[in-house]
Amino acid sequence: MVAFASSKIGNYAISSSLQRPSATKFSSFKQPILLKDLQQLAVRLDISKAIKNASVKLVDAFVDFMFEFVDQPLLPSQSNFGPIDELKEAVNVSNIEGQIPDDFPEGVYIRNGPNPLFGGLKSTASIFGKTGHIWIEGEGMLHAIYFNIKESKWSIVYDNRHVESETYLLEKKRNKPSFLPAIDGDSPAILLACLLNQLRFGKVNKYLSNTNVFEHSGKFYSISENHIPQEIDIFTLQTLGNWDVNGAWSRPFSSHPKKAPGSGELVTVGVDAIKPFVELGVISADGKRLVHKTDLKFKRCTLCHDFGVTENYNVLLDFPLTIDIQRLIRGGPLVKFDKEEYARIGVMPRYGNADSICWFDVDPCCTFHILNCFEQGDEVIVRGFRSLESILSSSKSDIDMEKCEWVAGRLRNMKEAVDKILGEYESLTCRCYEWRLNMKTGNVEERNLTGTQFSMEFPMINAHYLGLPNYYGYTQVVHVAASSASGMPKFGALAKLHFEGPNTEVEYHKFEEKTFCTGATFICKEGNVEEDDGWIITFVHHEDTHTSQVYIIDAKNFSDKPVAKITLPCRVPYGFHGAFMPMPISLTSF
Repeated sequence: MVAFASSKIGNYAISSSLQRPSATKFSSFKQPILLKDLQQLAVRLDISKAIKNASVKLVDAFVDFMFEFVDQPLLPSQSNFGPIDELKEAVNVSNIEGQIPDDFPEGVYIRNGPNPLFGGLKSTASIFGKTGHIWIEGEGMLHAIYFNIKESKWSIVYDNRHVESETYLLEKKRNKPSFLPAIDGDSPAILLACLLNQLRFGKVNKYLSNTNVFEHSGKFYSISENHIPQEIDIFTLQTLGNWDVNGAWSRPFSSHPKKAPGSGELVTVGVDAIKPFVELGVISADGKRLVHKTDLKFKRCTLCHDFGVTENYNVLLDFPLTIDIQRLIRGGPLVKFDKEEYARIGVMPRYGNADSICWFDVDPCCTFHILNCFEQGDEVIVRGFRSLESILSSSKSDIDMEKCEWVAGRLRNMKEAVDKILGEYESLTCRCYEWRLNMKTGNVEERNLTGTQFSMEFPMINAHYLGLPNYYGYTQVVHVAASSASGMPKFGALAKLHFEGPNTEVEYHKFEEKTFCTGATFICKEGNVEEDDGWIITFVHHEDTHTSQVYIIDAKNFSDKPVAKITLPCRVPYGFHGAFMPMPISLTSF
């Protein structure tokens, strides 16, 4: 989630004293002299290249001597956060409990997530201190389920593959951990890691591409917001290269770009650790042009993981979860949530600039994901998932996870355990929240939409209602005891939120014991009339049997058992966001 523009931090270049001759001088050269000059230039370039290669080797030797890479061990309760190997080829799936509905659309259910190379996440130790990967890091791996009708019968195929970003290929070629972890740890070690990564690779950190998958103008992209998207072949999962909108976008790109209602344009924001901290861009509906780009002139590098769109506006979150290099230099954390700092929500016209943003001061909080935004009279309604602390904050990093595992194991199934865990993690509870922003008066009304019983995250809606008034939302529900024991979020249920009346009603779909979901998304029924006419699809993992499945749940009969359970040929690690890509033609390659 941390974004650095590699072209702007610690850049260096080897300059040459040769100057390119002007056109008049060039025309006066005789051929023998020109050949001689070209030979001299080639020699100089070879020398520069040799010096550069020697310098990189010298820095590599320094890193190998001074830094020790150490595996970050996984507790038994964290086993499904560990990586798996790529399949050699796609696998047909025939183990299906229940029945896939006849009106279920053909298409691809795909989910991204971290799948670290070389056995797992790493820490480093040196005389400068320690650094380590945090749980959201790890190279992206795509997991895809293909739904295709052949001879009036459903054909189901599963495949997985790493997103082969530039840094993935670089480290794979070296066949060993090479990038020093550069987000969490001791300040001197993080600063040196950034510098050494930049000197060796021209980048301060790896391009993870592990957070989300999205479609625009018939093309498909994998994304994590510390780099631009990678285009992927949706059928083979092959990485086709970076997408920079024909050279117009060269900075980080949001993990949650939004299609503007009506126009089909793609809106994105890019967050960087140095000025300009946040820029907004609007990409044409055909994906070929950047039609608008503006510096939002944020005063700090806000880690705005998500933003919103309505019919006429872009909605921006400037909350106090920040990335600060100067703070790191002073010995503080690179990423920090500070509830004493200001929080505000900005509303701007689609093609506006910093001067056209209408800012609303709100209570400080942390919000990673927006459920939806829409206009209603003079108001812009923003619904998101709000907590009083951040799971990325370093304030919990010193928790003894082995002790948590021991305590949870002995208190499991006892009321005291739940009370203890809820008390300790109350500030991390994430609730559905609403901000009503009055564009005429400037007033703000805030309220919780759900109670304190369950913590919720990873929201989804019927995509046809993005930016428009909606009556239903869906979300994954945190299993508090399991998350506490593992130190990483686990989701033991799904929730359907009903916004029809003054009070939000919540309906639950609970999974079996020790079963947790990931990458849930809403699939709209073709020709649907009602907003909730469709299905929720999600990957689930049964920790007691180490089996992974895909569940299909009828959104109208939400609390009923899944209409279909598809058992997968291998384990699918927990990950992040899922998406369903309907296909206008049959998946003939399968």
